[in-house]
Amino acid sequence: MAYDVKLPDIGEGVAEGEIVRWLVKAGDAVTEDQPLVEVMTDKASVEIPSPRTGIIAALYAEEGAMVPVGTVIVSIAVAGEAAAPAGAAAQSAAAVPVAAPVTSAAPALVAPRRVEATPAVRALAKELGIALEAVTGTGPSGRITADDVRGVAPSGAPGTAGTGATTSAPASAPAARPASSDETRVPLRGLRRRIAEHMRHSLSTAAQFTFVAECDFTAMVEHRAQVTPRAQAVGIKLTYLAYVFRALPAVLREFPLLNSSLDDAAHEIVLKQRFHLGLATNTDDGLTVPIVHDADRLGLFAIAREIDRLAAAARDHKLKLDELQGGTFTVTSTGARGGVLATPILHHPQVAILGVHAVTKKPAVVHGQIVARDLGNLSLSLDHRVVDGAVGADFLYALIERLQTPSSWLNEGDVA
Repeated sequence: MAYDVKLPDIGEGVAEGEIVRWLVKAGDAVTEDQPLVEVMTDKASVEIPSPRTGIIAALYAEEGAMVPVGTVIVSIAVAGEAAAPAGAAAQSAAAVPVAAPVTSAAPALVAPRRVEATPAVRALAKELGIALEAVTGTGPSGRITADDVRGVAPSGAPGTAGTGATTSAPASAPAARPASSDETRVPLRGLRRRIAEHMRHSLSTAAQFTFVAECDFTAMVEHRAQVTPRAQAVGIKLTYLAYVFRALPAVLREFPLLNSSLDDAAHEIVLKQRFHLGLATNTDDGLTVPIVHDADRLGLFAIAREIDRLAAAARDHKLKLDELQGGTFTVTSTGARGGVLATPILHHPQVAILGVHAVTKKPAVVHGQIVARDLGNLSLSLDHRVVDGAVGADFLYALIERLQTPSSWLNEGDVA
């Protein structure tokens, strides 16, 4: 019988996804957990795995189509599987299959090899009529770059030069088109378009405001210097963000409104009982927010390891669905340069996001004396519909107090 696979709920606030690329076709044999399709949302580009072992019966969405969550996108013929529910069957019937269902005599074909390439590169390959499976990638981990695609494109094809030299935007940006001698137009599409839509929705829905305060990181810098050799001995990169993530759960427990979301349709504040912290991560395709689940159950080193793992997976497009789901509070950093401050945009429907900025040596007055201290700003953006300014300020100062005295709560067990 046929098993209908629906586009899953990839994360809070995601109502639809863009079908970037099918990894299978009708007649292919698939195994459970084998990637079926690459889908892009405003959060990330992810691969949807097969929930069953069987034969692909039909695909119900074209590449490039926007598909609502819950829509049947593919059917799998599964031996011994019970018939699909009437609702699912009706939904499948309403869709026009991209490929006709297979019969019981369909051959068990081998799935195509997995190709590593950003959505922008995939779009360029599609535009030039290049099969990515036939291209050898020269990027990190064998990833195919835009130059790799242009290198095998016919001479004179759009987006290429006669010698194969690059004439359009770099691989991390969508293929550009010239508009005049004074400007170049780059399509807003893929993850960048999803981010734009999500940010606009967040700004137009939530009553956002930002509160900023300075934190003295001197004690944290000293603590980090003491334990870094131990971290390095076990292959862990210990960053300031790890301390922030480790400090947050206790403060969120004290101020539960900040660990919540707002259900606009039901007019209800949803208080979360677990602490799943989002890590805003910059990638070639835009900002992605993987989740450190149950951060309150992890020690400092474990959090540092998880932050590093999730950031690498986001950059390599290897995040799993569950690593993008369930976030209750988000932390963002302005990167290596840090900056003085920023006003982060809420990851709607969450009601709070914390910005961490540059930590630098600055003069400060301590006990009446001017001394050099490691200072940096923290910016907290909130949904004023849920969190009042006084509550937000109390939360941020409680977090700062914790960050300024790490040795008072980071005992030996908390570190590892």
